[in-house]
Amino acid sequence: MPELPEVETTVRGLARFLEGETITLVQVNRPDMRRPFPPDLVQALTGASVTHLSRRAKYGLVHTSRDHAMVFHLGMSGRWRIDPEEDDKHDHLVIETASHRFALNDPRRFGSVDLMTSGELVTWKPFAALGPEPLGDDLTPEHLREATRGRKQAIKLLLLDQRIVAGLGNIYVCEALWHAGIHPRKAGGKVTMPQLRRLVPAIKDVLERSIRDGGSTLRDFAQPDGNLGYFATRFHVYGREGEPCHHEDGGTIRRIVQGGRSTWFCPVCQR
Repeated sequence: MPELPEVETTVRGLARFLEGETITLVQVNRPDMRRPFPPDLVQALTGASVTHLSRRAKYGLVHTSRDHAMVFHLGMSGRWRIDPEEDDKHDHLVIETASHRFALNDPRRFGSVDLMTSGELVTWKPFAALGPEPLGDDLTPEHLREATRGRKQAIKLLLLDQRIVAGLGNIYVCEALWHAGIHPRKAGGKVTMPQLRRLVPAIKDVLERSIRDGGSTLRDFAQPDGNLGYFATRFHVYGREGEPCHHEDGGTIRRIVQGGRSTWFCPVCQR
């Protein structure tokens, strides 16, 4: 599944070609993906100018001059294609401007498209309960202390809770916990303030480095221009079971299952 850095990379890639442009055509090629396309999507977007693009958690937003925002989620395998050389049967939504053609391609159809006014975004159910953005100023050690105080649940699982931090996924939580030297099974309430002071910058650094690298190439993800992200070549623990830790005094990377998902960590470095 495309995670926060992949969505951020997608938003930045689209913005280069879409911001300031007027939408001349909107074509819906099927009635739904994970849920139906908004019935007024074509009418609302056709003729509107794109003022800017943004991201919230793992959602991308295309804001228009008509005070609408088209909110997209890439699901498991979705991506935007810019000026594709030919049509594809999985191009479910096509948007054109005078200069470019944008196709939302999603073979597995777990993605979604919604249409909101600016006022509706604040109270929209998927956004209303989200925690702070991990790259924003609101993610602090103090926030994590309050959110995990007295919690017996493992810190790995708490960080995946979107109500605590918005947009964090399995890859980057595993990597951040390694950088911070925190065992993924450690109860959230027992993580110390010194550890949390290491964890917050570790989260930000891992995400920022992945964004610079264009995201992680897992399964079907590619950037809008078709290039593949290469942050996966820099993983320290994710997917490296049985391999040596990159710390000189580290151990061998192990894999466990938490909440139905794999976790990779170093039993020597992470306490």
